[in-house]
Amino acid sequence: MALRLRPLRAVFSLCLVATALAHADSAQFDLAGPKLDVKVSRAGKTLPIGEVPNLEAGDRLWIKADLPDGQSVRYLMVAAFLRGSTNPPPEDWFYRSETWNRKDAEGLNITVPTGAQQVLVFLAPETGGDFKTLINAVRGRPGAFVRASQDLNQASLDRARLDTYLSAVRAVNSSDPEKLKDTSELLARSLAIKLDPKCFDKETEQQAPCLMQDQDSLILNDGHSTSIVEALTSGPAGDLGMQLSYTPQANYGYYSPYIASAMDIARILDSFHTAQYQYIPALATQHGDQLFLMLNTPPSFHNPKSVLVVALPAVESPQPPPLHPVDPKEVYCAEKTSLILPVEGAPLVFSTGYAHDVTLHLTGKDAKVIDIPAKADPEKGGFVVDTKGLSSAKFGDSVNASVHGFWGFEKYDGPAFQLESSHPQKWELSSADEGSLIVGREQVVHLQAENAGCVDSILLKDPSGKELKASWKTTKPNELEVTLPLKEAHPGALTLMVQQFGVGQAENVPLHAFSEAGHLDNFTLHAGDVSGLLKGSRLDEVAGLSLKGIEFTPGKFTSASAGDELRMTAKDGKAAAALKQGDSVTAKVTLKDGRTLDLAATIDEPRPSVALIGKSVQPSAANAGSNIQLADQEELPQDAKLTFSVRAQSPPAFARGEKLEVATADGTFTTTLSLENGGLTLEDAKVALATLDPAKLFGPSAFGPLQFRVVTGGATGDWQPLATLVRLPVLRDLKCPSEPDQACRLSGSNLFLVDAVASDAKFDHPVEVPEGFPGYVLPVPHPVGGQLYVKLRDDPSIVNQVTLAAQEPPKPPVHAEKHAPPRPAYNGDQAISGNSEAESPSPTGAQTNGNGSSKGETAKPETVQPPSGQAQSPSPSQPPQSIAQPSGAPQPQGNYQQKQTTQPAAGSASAPAPQF
Repeated sequence: MALRLRPLRAVFSLCLVATALAHADSAQFDLAGPKLDVKVSRAGKTLPIGEVPNLEAGDRLWIKADLPDGQSVRYLMVAAFLRGSTNPPPEDWFYRSETWNRKDAEGLNITVPTGAQQVLVFLAPETGGDFKTLINAVRGRPGAFVRASQDLNQASLDRARLDTYLSAVRAVNSSDPEKLKDTSELLARSLAIKLDPKCFDKETEQQAPCLMQDQDSLILNDGHSTSIVEALTSGPAGDLGMQLSYTPQANYGYYSPYIASAMDIARILDSFHTAQYQYIPALATQHGDQLFLMLNTPPSFHNPKSVLVVALPAVESPQPPPLHPVDPKEVYCAEKTSLILPVEGAPLVFSTGYAHDVTLHLTGKDAKVIDIPAKADPEKGGFVVDTKGLSSAKFGDSVNASVHGFWGFEKYDGPAFQLESSHPQKWELSSADEGSLIVGREQVVHLQAENAGCVDSILLKDPSGKELKASWKTTKPNELEVTLPLKEAHPGALTLMVQQFGVGQAENVPLHAFSEAGHLDNFTLHAGDVSGLLKGSRLDEVAGLSLKGIEFTPGKFTSASAGDELRMTAKDGKAAAALKQGDSVTAKVTLKDGRTLDLAATIDEPRPSVALIGKSVQPSAANAGSNIQLADQEELPQDAKLTFSVRAQSPPAFARGEKLEVATADGTFTTTLSLENGGLTLEDAKVALATLDPAKLFGPSAFGPLQFRVVTGGATGDWQPLATLVRLPVLRDLKCPSEPDQACRLSGSNLFLVDAVASDAKFDHPVEVPEGFPGYVLPVPHPVGGQLYVKLRDDPSIVNQVTLAAQEPPKPPVHAEKHAPPRPAYNGDQAISGNSEAESPSPTGAQTNGNGSSKGETAKPETVQPPSGQAQSPSPSQPPQSIAQPSGAPQPQGNYQQKQTTQPAAGSASAPAPQF
């Protein structure tokens, strides 16, 4: 019974290990270890280990440890052959080499025995019984070492792909960062690397680091490299473990098992931990006949000592690379100096030396075969072939070519390609592009010829003779797509010069470019309307439109990045309103240069509409504190609530989903009132009441004209005026000295919302408030008849009345002369002229010697100190704690500092100074 449960326990253990791997951190192989020199001989031919993807029975292996001259630790090198997870190898499949012994100076020369499937090399510090210990470890648990061999080989191949990608990205970023996007995409295709497209949205200098981050997830799964390193396992537990390891839950399926393999190896080898030895993996990086070993664990030379475990290629049948052309239908030019044949499907061709001595096989007219060296270049995305010595005279118009070479010791026949020879030919512009060239922008045209694979360059010559480089690409075997640089070109005759490889003179293609003509998208007219909307580009060139005999003239024109819109109004409104919904007609658009264009037009359903019945304003408690009486009923205080009623017109009754959209005239602030959000209430089916709370819905920065329209489904009605939103400052005190020639002082908060103040409703002598005014005291003229008037910055066309009554400031104390007088405001003009005397407005606004402003003058903000203990001025939204003292009063104390200019004349009011 116990024996029957063992396979189930093994399956359960494998499941637990694979699940744990999904959450484990990656182990980085970043410690340099020793080197091994390895060569393989087969059938009289010897190759370096970097060109051998697999071993076969009978292969002769030469293995030598390349240790530094001053190596102080004696390493025993042991080579072991394995034959599966359930079949322990015999003892004579283990070979030892004492690296410190001169007799073993030449290393090991061993033969792969029949039946072997894996090869491992151990480097163990010398101890008593070390060789026997290693043999017993491998023979005792061969399946663990089989799995370690497979995972080490897989990790080594994936590390080669990753290193190739990172090295290329660094090189391109250093030499030409502008090519990084195109090159990295070719690298990703060649090496099966996952790219993050968001990296290309970053600045140029940030793209390369982005492309190299998260290296654990860069390598995509590659079936070819996996098949190369697969070793045979037997038994249901082994099969289940192998299948489970390639599931997404175990972090293998979507990405290569490189990182997870490293963790798996560490767990497997750690299970052999004894008092004498511990086993650590060594990742082999191939460079010719040398294996550079990389470690992820620092080796220990104290008990338990570290044994390095190195995997050589598996003993199995060859797995040729499944290379195929990126585009099998593509035709390439045989005379192209640096011919690139794009291929994909086998990343190991680009990241290892397994594919070697590769050539492009060509057959000439006389049936003679020509072989040209071909090099796999991941940055180019395929094989690069140098065709400088190739003569087109040896080939016909079409040439069959194929890739051949060696995959390890085996001959390799790769993908085939279709080449063509270049010869003079006539190029013509596609009929669809004739007459469509417009100056002022890049234009795409199509050139056609017998074959289009041998084009070297295309230049555009404008009417002035200036030559510009045109970009192009092959879209069909006989067609090119050319992008013409016409942004700075002038209308007139142009010439395209097409240069082919191997052809001395370029072929000229005549073209003619026109000035920009409006591109028309559509014309839409709603049934019952007298105007419709024309959409397209350059609609400022439209002179008129005709629809069913009805003439439409251009109206309001708007241009945006998404396109132009032009309102077209019918001359005969009655005839236009009679058009029926659903009519599909053709409109004729007339341009200003006389050209006419046909355009499909649509008569849509009638647009929804409502009529405004009435409206009322509910002021807030803060409105009364503003002490401003609004003169225009159309003005809506920002913190008030507006209730307005509308009557349905089209359709004649309100639907459940009908809404009212309210927005500022510039569209900066917008909101929707509906039955769902409580902003709209039905009185009956035809009348609705809407409630708008601007402060809540728009915030404190909305102002200006408000408009509304009805929205039904996807259709919207016309905008209608609703009110003018204004923000009110808070005016708290108006203090005026008894002398009429001295300025009054108006204090409050949010005074930047005041545009100007005057003592008469006609504003003959206004005092303007500067933009961005941060203070809370303003110098204003004496009220005439006890009245002051203000214009609000949100609606400066309306004159409003101030309801504050003027108060006389308190008399200064007797000892006031002992204190320094207050500092005057800074005035640039006075500072330049040296005049220290400020001006004050008289009751009529005339210029005086006091501290006022003449007609049209901008008021200066006055500095007022906060109460003792407060070092900062109150914000505009808070009431001031104190106001400026009259001339001669003691200067308030505190940390607030004011820039001093000149002292005012004795007896004059202190000039206001800026507050911050």
